[in-house]
Amino acid sequence: MDVWRPLERCQGYLPIADHGLVGDGRGCALIGRDGAVGFMCVPRFDSPPLFAPVLDRRRGGALVLAPVEVRRSRQRYEPATGVLVTELEGPEGTVEVTDAFRLRPGCCLEDDVRAGTGQLLRRARVVAGRVALRVVVEPRSPAAARWGRDGWELACPEQGVTVRIASTYPLPCLDTTVALRQGEEFTLCLDWGAGPSPDVHEADADIESTMRAWRRWAVQVPADVPRPELVLRSAITLKLLDHIENGAIVAAPTSSLPEHIGGSRNWDYRYAWVRDAAYAVFALRRIGLRSEAEGFLNWVLDAFGGGERPLVLYDLDGLPPPAEVIDSSLEGYRGSAPVRWGNAAAGQVQHDVYGEVLDCAFQWAATGGRLPEGLWHQLAALVEDARTAWRRPDHGIWEVRTPARPFTYSAAMCQVALDRGARLGHRLGLSGDADGWSAEAAALTDRILTDAWDDRAGALTGQLGGGAGLDASLLALPLRRVLPADHPRMAATTRAIAERLDAGGGLLFRYLPDATPDGLEEPEGAFLLCSFWMVDNLAGQGRTEEADILFERLCSYASPLGLLSEEIDPGDGSLLGNFPQGLSHVGLISSAIVLARTRRGIRPELSTAAWFQE
Repeated sequence: MDVWRPLERCQGYLPIADHGLVGDGRGCALIGRDGAVGFMCVPRFDSPPLFAPVLDRRRGGALVLAPVEVRRSRQRYEPATGVLVTELEGPEGTVEVTDAFRLRPGCCLEDDVRAGTGQLLRRARVVAGRVALRVVVEPRSPAAARWGRDGWELACPEQGVTVRIASTYPLPCLDTTVALRQGEEFTLCLDWGAGPSPDVHEADADIESTMRAWRRWAVQVPADVPRPELVLRSAITLKLLDHIENGAIVAAPTSSLPEHIGGSRNWDYRYAWVRDAAYAVFALRRIGLRSEAEGFLNWVLDAFGGGERPLVLYDLDGLPPPAEVIDSSLEGYRGSAPVRWGNAAAGQVQHDVYGEVLDCAFQWAATGGRLPEGLWHQLAALVEDARTAWRRPDHGIWEVRTPARPFTYSAAMCQVALDRGARLGHRLGLSGDADGWSAEAAALTDRILTDAWDDRAGALTGQLGGGAGLDASLLALPLRRVLPADHPRMAATTRAIAERLDAGGGLLFRYLPDATPDGLEEPEGAFLLCSFWMVDNLAGQGRTEEADILFERLCSYASPLGLLSEEIDPGDGSLLGNFPQGLSHVGLISSAIVLARTRRGIRPELSTAAWFQE
């Protein structure tokens, strides 16, 4: 739980870590420790944001429920829920603001597409003294406001919705102050759904019902793991990023939060990456969330089924995302421009997508999913493409914006495509050259061990054929079962990465820009997922004490609410990049499971001794 702290802003902005996430599986909002909504996209994750002051404190709009003057505050989640509580202390009293995207009473979060109601409840309750409560509703884009039958209505053409505003006390305008004393409540409801508006006087019952729905779902998450509270929070966070209608999981609920303050490494992550699929599914299945895992698998295969070659990322409907554009009307978080909508990486050539899709299909079949003949025909064509694709340059896992290169990770994922295709063919008796694919997979593994190896570096490097530096993506090779973690060359690579990509505090850089130019002449933070991969490698090499210590250090970077961003500033430990980042939470879950198995005396499956033989 957070502790009482004064609000600290830099250039007028709260730290990224001073926000919590609420949502309903369709849309979501970041709530700041100042009682203001920092970023909110409805009716869908990838809708234009209704409020975005985290990207421009003057022109990003405002949705505020807080004392006129806040002296200090703290935040917490209601246990085992996605319901957020912000306590704010003013000059004469303290108010507790509870935020929840209202869930339909009696809903089942595992598979109920009707769970979300399209309503945000914000309940303010004065717990001590008296409070002058500021209430502001000001969308980022022009919205026509009018007084309706039950309260204010905002026509928001950019989002394609009308937002109805209900409150327990009538609002004379959408920027006003409400005086409250101890024990009194004020509830504000924003409603953009198609159903009937809730009775704001029943907010207590609605919030309790929403918490019950979350807790029914959360009992599935195991507690016999290291840092069970963070594993549970990570699982809930992934559920908040899970598009409940079809199983797509967005990479993050935000756009353009910078990877370097003042820099241009600002990207829109409100889409679903195929690359994330196998990682997320692997983690969700291992903590018992089978319906979420299978929903995501189904979505990936369905998205792929519509085209000849899978894209790198898709929108929530499994279609190409919108073209990347720069929004010059917003200054960016702490002046970090540009703000971007859409993502140009969708048009890149990234050969790892072959392995990502085939690994998803393999996991789908392993859980009893069927591969219809038409889908298998497309998958087999992908495996055939992977036979030669690895020889051609691409833009790699890190989506560099420079000319294509022969990345080792991309070749390794082509090996995964060949291996999984062969295993599916042999296991299920499917058509195709399963024996040939298996032989090609083995040959490609040998090629990686020779062509990516650099004697001077004493490690595998980021490109085939030499001339490249170290790349932390290679730590994923044991996770994707290309090489065992304790293979001599993999172990040497692990040691070299730990030494030469060290950002301090257990953190790792993805690569060094002078050795791996990416088209952006500026620094970035340490990439958190890579450090969780290091935990898994250490465990796979039998270095369990080191793995335990590193895992604990990485957990210390979580925000007071238990949330993780994409990157960490190695200088001060602050969070950077889009937030919360799904893959960082996937990394935490996966490492916790690896360590839990190790503590129970189960040899990690990343090691040679337990190398899978499906």
